[in-house]
Amino acid sequence: MLNLRKKILVAIDGSPQSDKAAEEAVRLAAGNQSQFKSKIYALLVLPNVPTATYTDFVPVVPMTETEKWDELRKRIFYVVEKCASEHDIPLEMVVEYGDPADKIMALARSEEVDVIVIGSSGKGFLQRRIKGSISHKVASNAPCSVFIVRG
Repeated sequence: MLNLRKKILVAIDGSPQSDKAAEEAVRLAAGNQSQFKSKIYALLVLPNVPTATYTDFVPVVPMTETEKWDELRKRIFYVVEKCASEHDIPLEMVVEYGDPADKIMALARSEEVDVIVIGSSGKGFLQRRIKGSISHKVASNAPCSVFIVRG
């Protein structure tokens, strides 16, 4: 088997499941023993910012421009940053707005990612049927392999 540099995308949201997914992504990257280092893209997808209407006097500020953002970003990306730095794995952190499944697949296509690592939501049958599952949508439509980490 030819071991070349792998591009790994991990979906991050600050939950315990995404922390486990981050650890697995680093484990996958660190397992590549070739001379080419694998790279991890850690993606956080935030909900769409509500658009201002003519009745709004003060426009809504995106979360990434608030005073609390820096502290929140550090907490959300803490596990993946720590694990990647311990194993000397290149890490690129990406923050997007929109539908998580769509943004995950779009980044996977644009960066030609080899594998997507995502945490399982742990939702029951009824919640999955009503709300849908991001991991299921990604696994069904992704342009590459998907590794779903159970919590």
